[in-house]
Amino acid sequence: MRAKNKTIWITGASSGIGKALAVAYSKKDVNLILSSRNEQKLNEVKALCKTPESVRVLPLDLTDFSSFEKKVKMALEFFEGIDVLINNGGISQRAMAAKTDLKVDQQIFDVNYFGSIGLTKILLPHLIQQQNGQIVVISSVMGKLGTPLRTAYAASKHALHGFFDSLRAELYNDHIAVTIICPGYVNTNVSLNALRADGSKYDKNDQATVNGMMPDVFAEKAIKAISKQKEEAVIGGAKEVMGVYLKRFFPAILSKAIRKVNVT
Repeated sequence: MRAKNKTIWITGASSGIGKALAVAYSKKDVNLILSSRNEQKLNEVKALCKTPESVRVLPLDLTDFSSFEKKVKMALEFFEGIDVLINNGGISQRAMAAKTDLKVDQQIFDVNYFGSIGLTKILLPHLIQQQNGQIVVISSVMGKLGTPLRTAYAASKHALHGFFDSLRAELYNDHIAVTIICPGYVNTNVSLNALRADGSKYDKNDQATVNGMMPDVFAEKAIKAISKQKEEAVIGGAKEVMGVYLKRFFPAILSKAIRKVNVT
């Protein structure tokens, strides 16, 4: 599916991967709807876009489920429809499971899982009616495997795969594509904003994240996968990609390696 003249709605668009996707897509003659909780940062991203006049800002809290119907209605009115929804909003974790308050697990699921599927469900009737469109989910390599300090995060990403793989089969006859993108390490603020066991911000930069792929490079690779309507694409460094293949073909080897991960 060629992006030109399409209307693309990106959640989590105020920073990181979402911001990079917005800036990259703005160079491809598309209409953009940018959402996150921070309206000021969304306007800053809009100003970075090649054609700001083709960008609309729509503040959205992915945990405010009761607002979704209103927000979808507003989004549909901006450009008289939506062609692609990119579910990118999310939050990570840096905490041992035994010490993590259950409310923190629930918070992570509310943002990462229920926020994405809730927004998708409200938009689905529109996509089904037009018999065309694409739903994109920015998952993670953690949606394919799990590592220490990421129990709830990995679980929420695994859950996204289960839901959207099933949804893809349901929507096949409606000509609606579903693409799951699995990033490896990308140089963003994901670790800074990750949750500790008590729900407070981790507020530290992981070295692996700092050394990760640059967001603009990731965005271009993701856009290619989206345009090809790939069912799933793993985008990351050699170690992350190797981890996914080890999980599939040599899980015991991967488990041994993961047990050696420093969790202090």
